[in-house]
Amino acid sequence: MTMNGPVDLELPAELIVRLRARYAEPQRHYHSVRHIDALLRWLKRFSALAGSPASIEAAIWFHDAIYDAQRRDNETLSAELARHELGAIGWPAPAIERVAALVLATQHHEAGAGDADAWLFLDLDLSVLGQSRRSYAAYAAAVRCEYAWLPEADYRTGRAAVLGSFLERERIYRTPPLRTAWEPAARDNLRWELGRLSLPG
Repeated sequence: MTMNGPVDLELPAELIVRLRARYAEPQRHYHSVRHIDALLRWLKRFSALAGSPASIEAAIWFHDAIYDAQRRDNETLSAELARHELGAIGWPAPAIERVAALVLATQHHEAGAGDADAWLFLDLDLSVLGQSRRSYAAYAAAVRCEYAWLPEADYRTGRAAVLGSFLERERIYRTPPLRTAWEPAARDNLRWELGRLSLPG
């Protein structure tokens, strides 16, 4: 179900400043403010597809607000941060819970079949998969930097499993215009990286 959130809800400038500081943390190479800015640009471009752009915009800001590649609860902690920060600025509870739910959806990149806004948000989060090979290669290298602590063999095994799980999906993108625009390139890019991961060394 898509919640038609109040379109006048905005994030105040001081909150944006605090969130930008989080995305400037040194352990971030891909999950940085560049990622957030890219998603905001995509949201602006495809805003006509959004039932509640305000909710999606807030979810974009909060979905990686807490990020440590060595943790497994980043999404849960980011959702809790969203609840705290949005509550502090007076957002109504239903709008806050919608943003928290969108953030939590990024844990497995799954949403309800009819939740068009959630799928739009998740599709935007995966936008980098469907871009040029150069952009995708830079993304893949940045992700490896975030996992620099992980031995190469372990990284390759884990990364291949993640990429394979997306390739096994009937559709990587669930929003029709985005699927048309990005799906072929995304599958080509994923197969390319899988091939590189299988190379010796």
